[in-house]
Amino acid sequence: MSDADPLELENLDPMLAGIISDNRERVAGWISGQPGCWGFLAGKAVVACRAELGRALADGERRLVWSRLWWWLEQVKARALRES
Repeated sequence: MSDADPLELENLDPMLAGIISDNRERVAGWISGQPGCWGFLAGKAVVACRAELGRALADGERRLVWSRLWWWLEQVKARALRES
């Protein structure tokens, strides 16, 4: 593991972008309100951060990851709506 803090936005954002990119079907499902998509994506984000940190996330850290993921998903949704 590097010395960089995976929970800093400069490190967290690329990780979350990768999760969104790798799981486009679930992102589309989240946009359309499909049950289970948010939980799947949120779980992927927490697991990725936990792997980078080498430990479980504290409650506040987990909430930070979820909040930032939600923000990214809202950006993707807004772009998809503009393009449709």
